[in-house]
Amino acid sequence: MAEYPTPTTAQDFAANFAQIKPLMSNTEALYESSRCLFCFDAPCIKACPSGIDIPQFIRQINSGNTTGAAKTIYEANYFGNACGKVCPTEVLCEGACVYNLNEQKPIEIGRLQSHATRKVIDSGQKLFGPGAANGRKVAVIGAGPAGISAACELRALGYEVDVFEARAQPSGLTLYGVAPYKITNEETLAEMDYLEQQFGYRVHYNQRISSREDLQRLEDGYDAIFLGIGLGATNALLLPGEERQHCVGAVEFIEQLRTEQQHVAVGRKVVVLGGGNTAMDAASESARMGAEDVVLAYRRGKDEMGAYEFEYDLAKSVGVKGLFNVAPVEIIGNGKVEGVRFIRTATVDGQVQVVPGSEFVESCDMVIKATGQSKQTGFLHLIPGLQLDGKGRIVADARTGQTTNPKYFASGDALNGGAEVVNAAAEAKQTARGIHGFLSGN
Repeated sequence: MAEYPTPTTAQDFAANFAQIKPLMSNTEALYESSRCLFCFDAPCIKACPSGIDIPQFIRQINSGNTTGAAKTIYEANYFGNACGKVCPTEVLCEGACVYNLNEQKPIEIGRLQSHATRKVIDSGQKLFGPGAANGRKVAVIGAGPAGISAACELRALGYEVDVFEARAQPSGLTLYGVAPYKITNEETLAEMDYLEQQFGYRVHYNQRISSREDLQRLEDGYDAIFLGIGLGATNALLLPGEERQHCVGAVEFIEQLRTEQQHVAVGRKVVVLGGGNTAMDAASESARMGAEDVVLAYRRGKDEMGAYEFEYDLAKSVGVKGLFNVAPVEIIGNGKVEGVRFIRTATVDGQVQVVPGSEFVESCDMVIKATGQSKQTGFLHLIPGLQLDGKGRIVADARTGQTTNPKYFASGDALNGGAEVVNAAAEAKQTARGIHGFLSGN
């Protein structure tokens, strides 16, 4: 029996995907902020990739200065509201909280962060603005966490900035690639509108930069180009039957769910292939969309999964079952998915080995492949002199983000191979300063 009824209305969808980190009331925020010990060495700051002064903004919330708290957050991380909700705080700031040492509940840093930033977003309060114009122009390719963060910082430094986005809306992964129970579309877009109003960069939607001619126009018209293109489609498994109907990539499934919501149909029994955080999201989402049975299949053991433990716990809490030490051999069916043929595996000296004669079929009517994303190497090869590493990632200076083509700079998943929203935001801010150093000669 399904854990959740199949949603048929927007209200049903919202109920099934209720926020796992709901916004705090003023009273909740006052109480939670009063628990902070304001540690001198603040391990929570050290655990935050963007280095937010967490004790400072919590102290500001507790003293009634929510606006000051939001400014402290945004000065460090332009995706302050989104990161409060989508960051794996359980293993970052909250995971480092000293309360854990006494086996007490850590401070709910993420929810406090979202509380403060949401207040200024809703009020439209002006906290930032562009710096004095310096006469230089920078093009940003991609309006995801990296691209938007770079645009904000570059505007603060006085650059004219044009952002070119292939899709119809901004925010990249935060809008299209995050489970709806972590952040709603409305919250994501509200923060993007707020940042655009604060800093005044221009976003050109439905403007895919995809040819050498497109790149040449940017090279001729701008002093520097920032690459915030992220990753591509779900990797193919190259299995027999992979082309069958209802065998889909996890990235594509999550994007469809974010944009079409209750209009997306899932199978009665769904098999999710993979052991990372995206697999956990896809499995949890399938259950919340009314699937009667969801099986998470991974080729290694449970303890070898790449997913955070709390993500797996979340999936289990909605009825997802784990099937470990199995490798898919074939997607079977007659036109449509009818099952997956697996073979059992064992890990020997760190290597996955199949167990001969152990094949079996797990019946299902939908398969979701959470098998990683491809790199956008075809596009990147259009940039003269741009070097990629052996895994298809952009090679760039670790401090400045400058690539082997001096006019191009990069941050985010295209550079790091795939990390969290907070990593992209932090890296892009640093790279924007690298662009400034390059163009100003400092």
